[in-house]
Formats: sequence, C-alpha cells, structure tokens
Amino acid sequence: MTSVAVVGAGGIGTVLAAAIADAGHEVVVCARSTPGPLILERGGTSTKLDVRVLTEPDGLSNVDWVLLCTKAHDTPAAAAWLERSCAAGTTVVVCQNGIGHADRIAGLTGPAQVLPALVYIAAERVAPGRVRHHRGARLVVPAGDAAARLAGLVPGLDITAEPDFRTASWRKLLTNVAANAVTALTARRMDVLGEPEIRELVTALLTEAVAVGRAVGADLGPADVAATVSFYDQLGPADGTSMLYDRLAGRPTEYELFNGAVTRLGRKHGVPTPANQAVYALLGAGEP
Repeated sequence: MTSVAVVGAGGIGTVLAAAIADAGHEVVVCARSTPGPLILERGGTSTKLDVRVLTEPDGLSNVDWVLLCTKAHDTPAAAAWLERSCAAGTTVVVCQNGIGHADRIAGLTGPAQVLPALVYIAAERVAPGRVRHHRGARLVVPAGDAAARLAGLVPGLDITAEPDFRTASWRKLLTNVAANAVTALTARRMDVLGEPEIRELVTALLTEAVAVGRAVGADLGPADVAATVSFYDQLGPADGTSMLYDRLAGRPTEYELFNGAVTRLGRKHGVPTPANQAVYALLGAGEP
C-alpha cells in the first residue's frame, strides 16, 4: 500500500485526500487542529473520509508521496511536516496557486522529488472539517515520469501531463488574476463579472497579465484573454473563488500570488500594469 501525506485540510486538500483514499492508499491528513471527522459534500451526499488526521509533525514518518495543499503564504508553516515526511524516495506534489511552485519550497523537501501542480478543483470549506466539492478533479503537471506515476496513484483524478508547463502556469494564473480579485473586492460571487464596467476591468487585468507572461517567456496572446473570459462565462453566477471565501472568512488572501506577481514582474520587465497595480493596492488594504 502506498503511503501519502496530504498537508493542509482545506478544500483542495480534503478533495484530494478523498480521491487518494478511494484509490485504496494509506492517507494521513496533516492539519493545524483536529476538526473531528473530515466530511466531503459532493453531489448531494456527504461522505466521511477514511483517513488519519495528525496535528503534530512528530507523529509523521517518511511517506511515498506528499501533497502540499496549504495556501502559498502558509508554506513556511508546513516546513516541519515536510521535514518529517520527505526522504530520497518521496515525491512532493505542490498543489498551490500561483507560479514558481518549486521556488517556494526550495530547501524544505530535502532529497525528495518536487512536482508542481496546477489545480482545477473548486471546493469550499463550509465548516470546520466539512468541505463542499463544487466541480473539477484535474491536476496539470509537467510531463515526465512523475506525471505518469501520479496518474497511476490516483486514477480517479484527471492528471494532465503538460510539456509547456510555464505557459500552462500562466494560463492558470489568468483564471485567478481577475475573478479572484474582483470577487474579493466586491464580496460578490461570479455574477458580478457580468456587469459591463466590471467586464472592462476584467479585460484590462487579463490583458496586462498576458503581456507580462509573454515578457517572461510564456506563449500567450490576445486569444488567451478571450478564452479566460469565456471560461468565466461558463461558471455559475453563484460560484465563488478562493479569495472570496478567504475574504468572507476574515482569512489572508493570496493576492500577492496573483495581482502582486503580475505587478512585480511587470515592473521588472518594463511592462505597464496600472489595473493590476490598483487592484493589488486595494486588496492589500483589506487584508487582516
């Protein structure tokens, strides 16, 4: 039986832990506190996860796989979990938002192999220990042996092996850079993106992000702006975003990963980003 540690018991961590447990593997969920049984709501049913929950790293030993599912800004707090779980034969899948996944955990995983992952899963923590899975079960990872092994580990997930992971990372960033910012600032769900003035802001945010992405080597163009807006239009008006959920719960958001990254890289490469700069400043002013 393959041993797997899922670090982070939020929406993404709970959905992935359930998928791995369903595949018959031994799963340990590493959490800050014991929420009681972990419950996943999906398709009108609630399921108790068959996993072990730990709140102290001392109870963890080396495992075959680690799925790091914390918020990116909580990565330093996961250091002790990574130290206890990683060994030469361990693969760490970094299931976080943003770009530069491997850079974020540099020095924290020892000899383990690191596999960055783009997460296409919409899940919401609705109460301590209870997560609602809205849609999606897809991870995009760099093409290679580790991608094939991950697909074999969790056949219930859609694992996409991507040859051009940099471009894929920026396309995922595009899905976050406008919707997350606007929903968090307005405290509204995806219906807000249908308003004409908001639509103009969304287009400006995406256009700037595409220009910055191109400056750092991503294969992006105007079609990516249109594709991202089309993606937004396919979502339900009552759907939310991770930053909206965090803002409503009074938690820190990942605005540094999205509009902050676009702003900083734009400045570095001489690409103007006035819309992202303004949104970044407003989001920062509202942080707890």
